[in-house]
Amino acid sequence: MKDKLSLPELADRARRGERLVMVTAYDAPSARLADEAGVDIVLVGDSAGTTVMGLDSTVPVTMDDMLVFTRAVARGTRRALVVADMPLGSYQVSEEDAVANAVRFAKAGADAVKLEGGGRTLGRISSIVDAGIAVMGHVGLLPQSAIKLGGYRAQGRTASAAQPLVDDAVGLERAGCFSIVIEAVPPVVAARITAAVKVPTIGIGAGASCSGQVLVWHDLLGLGAGPVPRFVKQFGDAGAVIREALGRFADEVRAGTFPASEHTYTMPPDEQKQFEAGTGSARPPGPKRVSRP
Repeated sequence: MKDKLSLPELADRARRGERLVMVTAYDAPSARLADEAGVDIVLVGDSAGTTVMGLDSTVPVTMDDMLVFTRAVARGTRRALVVADMPLGSYQVSEEDAVANAVRFAKAGADAVKLEGGGRTLGRISSIVDAGIAVMGHVGLLPQSAIKLGGYRAQGRTASAAQPLVDDAVGLERAGCFSIVIEAVPPVVAARITAAVKVPTIGIGAGASCSGQVLVWHDLLGLGAGPVPRFVKQFGDAGAVIREALGRFADEVRAGTFPASEHTYTMPPDEQKQFEAGTGSARPPGPKRVSRP
């Protein structure tokens, strides 16, 4: 078994030009598969709200929801770093509460937490880092603030909108972030951000100049429903495989061909003979119920 990937090793690999790979996961089997595939970072994303909880956005996702997913992913991961998204409302509160919530994630098995945005978030990040918990930043499209940003739209598409993203990224690095996610911005903006900071950048819809890339589990495996963002590439059609297997299962159950004898358990012939003859020993009767007067 390979040793757990460390933050210094992650930074060294990025400095050597080795591309980093991050994928979301929400349960132990998915985390195990990602780990076995050699993924470097498993993100327990609050995207679980839309991918596995049936919600319309990430906004309703709670700390309790994310802690359940984080514990499951941590149990399934051996080598990859586990980063947990802090959901809306878990770090926009006081710095003390933000640190306390980050500690809860660390106790649940997360190696780091991820927070969206700059501005007032920088103080929260500094406090969490000072408490000894690693933090990943996030600039560009911020799903938790999508309504304020005008929906799920690309960000930084004008010069005046792009420069604040660069400034936010620099601020995140100064606040102590070990890495920064750049989401849904033009490649030229992501390239400028990557050049402006010394920590690794992880792109999603931000072009190929970032230190690494991340995609959502359900998007890249073809498990989602409905349209996906233009930056998604489907690397497999697991949904078709699952539907085909479930269909075969249903067909065989209805045809009476499943379960077959190889899917059942046997009884020793002498025991079966006694059972069929009705001569097997009966279970002793339980205590007689006494009714109350």
